[in-house]
Amino acid sequence: MPVNKFALIRYRVIDRCLLSRSHPYPTKEDLRRACEEALYGSADERISISTIEKDLWAMRNESELGYYAPIRYDPLHRGYAYEDPEYSIHDISLSADEWDAVQFAARTLLQFRDVPLFAQFDQALGKIADRLSLASQENERELEAVVQFEAASQIGGSEHLQLLFQAIRERRAVMLFYRKFGAAEAKPYRVHPYLLKEYRNRWYLIAWAPEREDVLTFGLDRLESAERTHESFQITSEFDPDRFFAHSIGITELDAEPRHVVLHCDAVQAHYLQTQPVHPSQRIAPLPDGRFEIRLYVLLTYELVHLILGAAPAIEAVEPPELRNQVLQALEAARSLHR
Repeated sequence: MPVNKFALIRYRVIDRCLLSRSHPYPTKEDLRRACEEALYGSADERISISTIEKDLWAMRNESELGYYAPIRYDPLHRGYAYEDPEYSIHDISLSADEWDAVQFAARTLLQFRDVPLFAQFDQALGKIADRLSLASQENERELEAVVQFEAASQIGGSEHLQLLFQAIRERRAVMLFYRKFGAAEAKPYRVHPYLLKEYRNRWYLIAWAPEREDVLTFGLDRLESAERTHESFQITSEFDPDRFFAHSIGITELDAEPRHVVLHCDAVQAHYLQTQPVHPSQRIAPLPDGRFEIRLYVLLTYELVHLILGAAPAIEAVEPPELRNQVLQALEAARSLHR
């Protein structure tokens, strides 16, 4: 199994610390802080002592690294050092595949640097890029010549992500002023935030509304304000995010039972859905007439209807009748607009 790329960065930081003449014999805590600063640039404890212990073991013993670092613990100085003071892993390079993987990961993450929730990691990404020489002009030109990343536009409502994330983590109720599409004014909601979910470049908050005794979904782009309160809460034991969306395509969750859905489509659409399934329950089988049958076990949500309409005329809703009628009504409404 390939070594985790961030682990490789930590190994190089540890190597640098072991070679330091100004601060010899670093302790595990010294190594932990150095790795954390190199990766995250903050004092938050995102790296544990146990992680450093595993790193030291791996550097000594993992054959796939291509070296066996002679790291020893010095009881006199109560710290770590190389048995050979001239030893270093610095000259051992990452493979081409490893460099490519790290570069792709960093460039992908940088697409979200303008989202407030992730802005705090901008410095960390810059540190990683600097240490791995990913930001050199030559490498950038080479990458951009053959790979075009999709630019992530500023997501509406993303300014509320940080506050809501903290409220979820601290189990604090939130006061929202939320205006639905087409509504004249925003309405207040006091909710217990449970989950942040992103779907098709939009963020949503899943929260328990005590006054309604129900779990509601709020699009963050429709929030006029959000304020964390001092009220604490406990997530109801009935709420499980995996089960909550288990039968949904998209963000909609209905108070209904999932249905067995049958769709017929042409070969091109079938191959597309095989490479990018729309739901874990998806099953595809060939039909005698050359088309393909798609079976799903899902809720009859707006997103499901939208998915079918987006693939028309290559796909047909066969069952259940309610779904077929929804699609036919939508197609008829669209036809009336284009007469």
